[in-house]
Amino acid sequence: MLHNLGTHVLRALHRTGAVMLFVAEILRQLIIGQRSRQFMAQCLFVGVGSMPIILLTAFFTGAVLALQSYNGLNAGLNGGGFQLATTQLGNLVSTSMLRELGPVLAALMLASRVGAAMAAELGTMRVTEQIDALFTLATNPIRYLVVPRVLACCAMLPLLVVLGNAMGILGGYVISTQTIGITGQSYWGSAMLGVTASSLAMGLVKAAVFGFLVGLLSTFHGYHARGGAQGVGRATTRGVVYASVSVLVADYFITALMS
Repeated sequence: MLHNLGTHVLRALHRTGAVMLFVAEILRQLIIGQRSRQFMAQCLFVGVGSMPIILLTAFFTGAVLALQSYNGLNAGLNGGGFQLATTQLGNLVSTSMLRELGPVLAALMLASRVGAAMAAELGTMRVTEQIDALFTLATNPIRYLVVPRVLACCAMLPLLVVLGNAMGILGGYVISTQTIGITGQSYWGSAMLGVTASSLAMGLVKAAVFGFLVGLLSTFHGYHARGGAQGVGRATTRGVVYASVSVLVADYFITALMS
């Protein structure tokens, strides 16, 4: 049992050290390396390509949040929660979307769509020796393949979060006015109370950090894929799982630091 435990601990330390060296190489290429032409193409793939799924997810998240919040207020006040919902429901939806649900859900959607694609693409290039071929052409694979993808995730996710937050608040508005019966003026007046500088800052900081984590871990596992087609599958799975878990862990620490 101790031998197995030590094996897992050493493997975890080795993987952590490899990730840190990978980050150091990315930063080194950012500082001294030439810029890759793939950045705009990756921004198009990450940003525009992810917009439909993130907006759809955010809209229904805001709608469900408004409905469940109203049901909770109604149950807690024995059926008398409508008056409180009139003044607080929009604030609750906007605050929750801006500070928590918007960045986290957008990052998880990005990990499942973009992270999986990046890990699979780099993994395929690794097992088919295309990455090795770049070395023979005097091209640094980190600069050419990894840096544009990580930067695109960092740059595009905050923009996607802003759009997703707006769509989530709109989803809460639709449910509040069409199902619950709150007037649009009351909802928007309450929602604007939650749109504060601190909420916006927290959401954007989370989005930038989450984008970096998704881009880093998905490209890391794809770049180090081994073992043919099965290895690419394992690298893709690990990239998505590790990115998703790291987003949730980082969310707690950022919230604790900025609260």
